[in-house]
Amino acid sequence: MHRSIKSSKSILCLLFAGQLPLLLCLVFTFIEARQIVKRQLEITATMLLTHADHISDQAWTMNDRLRQFSTRDCPEVKSTLQQFGTLYPYFRSIGLTQNDEIYCSSAYGELPSTLERMIRRPLPALHKAWWTLSLAGTAGVLDRPAVLFMRETPDAFGTYALVDGQYLIDVMRAAGDSRNYRIALQFGDGYRIVSDDRRDRPQGWAVHTLNASSQRYPIGISLSAPPEQLLKNWYQALLTFLPMAVIFSLLAVTLTRSWLQRRHSFGDEIYQGLKRREFSVVYQPVGNLNSGEPGGVEALMRWQRKDGSWVRPDIFIAAAEAEGLIIPLTRYLLDSIVAESAHWRVAPGFHLGVNVAAEHLQHPEFIADIRRFAAGVARMQPSITLELTERSLIEDGTAVALKLAQLRSEGIRIAIDDFGTGHSSMAYLHTFPLDYLKIDRGFVSAIDAADANTPILDAIIRMAHGLQLQVVAEGVEDETQLRYLQQHGVAFIQGYYYARPMNSEALMQWLQQPGELLKPR
Repeated sequence: MHRSIKSSKSILCLLFAGQLPLLLCLVFTFIEARQIVKRQLEITATMLLTHADHISDQAWTMNDRLRQFSTRDCPEVKSTLQQFGTLYPYFRSIGLTQNDEIYCSSAYGELPSTLERMIRRPLPALHKAWWTLSLAGTAGVLDRPAVLFMRETPDAFGTYALVDGQYLIDVMRAAGDSRNYRIALQFGDGYRIVSDDRRDRPQGWAVHTLNASSQRYPIGISLSAPPEQLLKNWYQALLTFLPMAVIFSLLAVTLTRSWLQRRHSFGDEIYQGLKRREFSVVYQPVGNLNSGEPGGVEALMRWQRKDGSWVRPDIFIAAAEAEGLIIPLTRYLLDSIVAESAHWRVAPGFHLGVNVAAEHLQHPEFIADIRRFAAGVARMQPSITLELTERSLIEDGTAVALKLAQLRSEGIRIAIDDFGTGHSSMAYLHTFPLDYLKIDRGFVSAIDAADANTPILDAIIRMAHGLQLQVVAEGVEDETQLRYLQQHGVAFIQGYYYARPMNSEALMQWLQQPGELLKPR
């Protein structure tokens, strides 16, 4: 079952590692394709607005030329107007007006007309001395757009230049047809001159629309790109980046497989190590500072591979937790203690501490495992202490508290290990049934003199005493630390200065020796 679950997780990891670069490539290239569409629209809009500005420059320049005829009659100037209309590009007609009446034009000579009749719509209500307007058509050419550039003077004399819209349409088509853009130009508040008049565009046809305007004249432009342009750009981007994504995908799969092999092989090594009984138990004595005698031991696991090499406990314990093997490892520890302690000769109440992982605490058989262990060592009437990390108490705290309370009612003692290194430590002291508080070695190492300033350590000790908890200090390395803890009312110490971890046989020999280190001085 364990191997099956592990295999399924491995397959999922490999699939994820292989697909992630490809998915990122799809997302990245899609975003890039949209950006390309936007940049292409911006370039096209800039080019068309530049062309529209150029035509506007030509029209206003023509208006300036026509001002010289403000005091002359049409018969005198009509041939010149016709000549101007022929020589200069873009213009459908040019002409002179008086009070909005056309009295002379390059197209109709002296034939009178009005501006409204020519542009086939009312004049702008608030037109200024200079104004421009795009038109759907004019009196002479009904079905082709145009743009009127009008200039009027205070004495009601006016000049106009009428640009044929076909020039604009041709340029818009030249710029947009290759990408199937829909383009619309508008001068002033006039008619929108479009590059095509197709009515078959579906609703929501455009994938991106850009609106821009001239910085010099009242000219607005709108460009819309079709979905196929986005797909085309996306395809081109994929051709560029997909080979790289495939390479990264293969690399990710290779690295993930290598990582899984190392991880799984380590998990398999632990599993095989348990079967081959490569794991052993060592016991680190705990000194009772009140009596000066050994107060008990903490059972610790060690792993020596069959090739003679040792694996650090922090490494194999973390791997066992990751691989779901921490409960079998803890059961192995408990069984080993039962077997080895069968020949021990210790006083009743001898402290026997074992570490319990968070996963084991939440296991349905946790209480049964501890009861079985307690029954196995009942001959020597020890004081069994379960040492829990703060992480063990975080997960499913209510259920954990109930289990601990039940075991505590049966004589099992509870200690919180490495206190101060986790989160919300203070809350645990009030919430869970505890007997001992083990101070992490990091706080003890701060003691560098008999009068050392260690406010955090002192606060922890005072708080534990206030809650009527026994204090165990870990990692005592020298006499200065030992004496400081002794003076501050710490009941138990543990560390290399007092005793190193040792096997069962060595422990029994060590316990027969008189202890001198813990005697008050």
